[in-house]
Amino acid sequence: MSKKGGHHGGAWKVAYADFVTAMMALFLVLWLTAQDAKIKEAVARAFRNPFASVTKESVGVIPNPDSQALKSSQGNFDSASVVELTMLRKLNMDLAKLTADNEIEPALKLEITPEGMRINVFDRSRKPIFEKDTTAFTEYGNFIFSTLAWIIAKHTNQFRIELEGHTEQGHSIVRKDYDNWELSADRANIARRKLINHGISADQIYKVAGYADTQPMRNVVPKDESNRRVTVLLKPHSNKPT
Repeated sequence: MSKKGGHHGGAWKVAYADFVTAMMALFLVLWLTAQDAKIKEAVARAFRNPFASVTKESVGVIPNPDSQALKSSQGNFDSASVVELTMLRKLNMDLAKLTADNEIEPALKLEITPEGMRINVFDRSRKPIFEKDTTAFTEYGNFIFSTLAWIIAKHTNQFRIELEGHTEQGHSIVRKDYDNWELSADRANIARRKLINHGISADQIYKVAGYADTQPMRNVVPKDESNRRVTVLLKPHSNKPT
């Protein structure tokens, strides 16, 4: 009798588990049917290809305002391996945590491009990265670039790295024999050294360049100080240099 009672005592647990599973499935179906077409499409795409973007306009957690950017002639993420895309998304999330503060104007802006991930580090007056008109990091700049290096170094050898220095239009020239071309190039180079000193392999860095005020950010007034920045571009190895 005790064996028979024990058998029945365990059977109800299995039945209850089946009931809970069925109720959960019903809840998910009801929730899905109540969503709009965009969410339904995203869920369907996720089941068809778990490694695809959450939406057509994004890769990872950072949205791309140009839904055609990933098909640009300058590059194509379709050529990147699943491993590289997965690492890029993980890196994306780690960097997003670095910018998840209460600042009105965060120091970093992350962008997904056809080539990889573009990290803009701003040298704003309110919280400068560099001492005024020099290549010397402020304490805040040291923190930003050392932390950035540590996060990127977690994904060692997954990406090629390029650095660019920029200034805003109308930025005062330091002296006649040292203008914004030299300043932007030297700031990019000092950023390179900081990354290497904090864990980035020198072999990962493929280019260091200064552009002065010739490449303002998209949808930003050329004279805006947000154009005064150092850009770190991370490119998957499968996206070969052109």
